[in-house]
Formats: sequence, structure tokens, C-alpha cells
Amino acid sequence: MPKIDRIDAEILIRLQSDGRLSNAKLAEQVSLSETPCWRRLKRLEEAGVIEGYQAVVNRRALGLGVMAFVQLTCSEHDEASTAAFQKAVEASPQVLSCHNTTGDADFLLQVVAQDLDDYSRFVEKVIRKLPGVTSIKSNLSLRELKSSNRLPIREAISHL
Repeated sequence: MPKIDRIDAEILIRLQSDGRLSNAKLAEQVSLSETPCWRRLKRLEEAGVIEGYQAVVNRRALGLGVMAFVQLTCSEHDEASTAAFQKAVEASPQVLSCHNTTGDADFLLQVVAQDLDDYSRFVEKVIRKLPGVTSIKSNLSLRELKSSNRLPIREAISHL
């Protein structure tokens, strides 16, 4: 990983707020000329610090009114079962994230659906068919208080 200095951090913070910033605007905001700014940006991309750029889409505007957090417990933990599980989860567009966790459950999934009937179909057709799943516990979000994919960059680099 490259060393992240104050200017790199400012570049990252600004791009997290607006991924469509032109290099000229970005350079101006971080007090660099365009070429050094572009070089830093390319270095951050090539090092994998910046993984990509995307639009933040409002799920409700697309009719995805249900957000569920699903805890799964599995009976099989061998390499083949884990690979099949991962492949099935990655192939499901309704699964926004999947984490292998400690505690009572083996996995925590974040899932979106249009409504409760759609979520029920998803559980029956996808989750119940995942390899080795022995327990499913769903928590439905009643109200989203905060949702962000922005990392606390200043706080993260303050200890470096």
C-alpha cells in the first residue's frame, strides 16, 4: 500500500463526495496543478486504494422498499461448500453485501427486495437453496437512519 499523505487524503475525501470531479477541479480544490494531481490519482487507482467509481442510486426510487439483514448459519465449512456458497451469493443481485462473521451466525447478508412478497420469494428461491444453510434469521429495516459508503479518511490516516 502506498503511503497516504495529507494531499492524497484530500483527494480521496473530495472524490468520495463527488466522484465526477474533473481533474482540473480536483487539482484546484487540493491546491495542486493538474499534472501532479493526475499522477497522484493514477497512483491511488493503480495501488487499489481507489477501486472504482459509481453513482449512488436511491433504492426506493427503483421500488426496492425492503431492506433485510439476514443471518445465516451453515453446517458445511469445507472448501467446496464455501466456494459454492460464495458463487451463489455473488450471482444474486439482491444481495448487496455478504460478510463471514463471528458470533452465532456464520454469514450476515444485506438484501433488498421490492416488498415483503418479493423478499419471501427471494428467501424461498435463493437463500433456502444456498449450500449448507441450516438456519436463517431475518431482521427487516423499519427505518434507515444512516447509510453511507464513505470512509473516515482523516481519522484513518491520523495514526499513520
